[in-house]
Amino acid sequence: MPALDGMRVLDMTQYEAGTSCTQAVAWHGADVVKIEQPGVGDPGRGIAWGDGKDSPYFINWNANKRSVTINLREERGRALLFEMLPHYDVFVENYGPGVMEKLGLTYEALKEVHPSIIYARLKGFGLTGPYADVKCFDPVAQNAAGAFSVTGTEDGPPMKPGACVGDSGTGMQLAFAITSAYVQKLRTGEGQHIEISMQEAMTYYMRTPVANTPGSGWGEIAAERRGNAWAGPTDLYPCKPLPGSNGANDYLYMIALTTRMWDTLCAAMDRPDLTVDPRFCDEAARVEHSEELKAEIRAWTMQHTKWEAMDILGSAGVPCSATHDTYDLFHNPHFEERGFIQDIEHPQHGPIRLLGWAPIMEKSSVPMKAAPLLGEHTQEVLCDDLGIAGAEFSRLEAEGIVSSCGD
Repeated sequence: MPALDGMRVLDMTQYEAGTSCTQAVAWHGADVVKIEQPGVGDPGRGIAWGDGKDSPYFINWNANKRSVTINLREERGRALLFEMLPHYDVFVENYGPGVMEKLGLTYEALKEVHPSIIYARLKGFGLTGPYADVKCFDPVAQNAAGAFSVTGTEDGPPMKPGACVGDSGTGMQLAFAITSAYVQKLRTGEGQHIEISMQEAMTYYMRTPVANTPGSGWGEIAAERRGNAWAGPTDLYPCKPLPGSNGANDYLYMIALTTRMWDTLCAAMDRPDLTVDPRFCDEAARVEHSEELKAEIRAWTMQHTKWEAMDILGSAGVPCSATHDTYDLFHNPHFEERGFIQDIEHPQHGPIRLLGWAPIMEKSSVPMKAAPLLGEHTQEVLCDDLGIAGAEFSRLEAEGIVSSCGD
């Protein structure tokens, strides 16, 4: 049985931060029902951008959900949502500041109808404080949490990290909080209000940069940008370009911080002479002569492709990885052997491949399903939850309160 089988979630999230949260609980078995505006849906679908198909962006963040379209701008639509509410354990939203208040979908209003509801809110800067009304997306949250300040080279400007940790990193923390609240509810019967700030969530991933800068461990000075390099030989190294490659991602990153790790690296490169070279005899010497040391390593990596270098060093015990670009992720023999890449059928795009979900649980497994089309499950959910079907559903549809897939 899936771990979260029985948990039901009303999902009013959009884009990525909130949708990553609800997708995570869906992948553990929760029944996630995504509430969307008829004819428009989650802006992440890209419907407003023209081609009529759901975007890869939407499909990557909304697997294993059901889509119900309700016009919440109309009083009857909001009433319908309140009628559905007692059938659910959790309500999640990540709309902009003030939207839920304008719709009358506050925690207080929902709690009157369903006292044990778990009401989760994801906001850029939280619900209070001087930045509470500032709108936020992933890079904004990352910059506000200090991630830009520690990304990039020492002599360059702050830089946006490539991965969307501000959005999905916040979503994962909220998913954990929701699951914790659900476990608590099973014990006490009580729901609760959950709030998470993207800025504050992002600081969780800043603890090591803060702690690893001398003198900055308690926030008294700013951590510095250091690029790819650490002490001694730890760095990113160019490799022999792969056939047909322009060399943009033909690199290998390795870590060799201690003398033992350095000796292992030298043996793997078949360069025992480097271990007795006075310039590299101990950690202090390797730091002092780091540029000369890295030139020796660079000369070796340039003789091998990134995959060859990773095989040689990795099998010898050196922590390292070839630079995987996004093409490499989907053509990765390691992922393939572990069954991580998911091949699924999408009604608009046909066969597609998606990156999988990392946790592997012995007693819980949920097959990945394609993200829903807009309104795909409106009739199904309203019939199951409220007994609305036939003429009554048709009337709501004619009034523009709900819509079905394809309307």
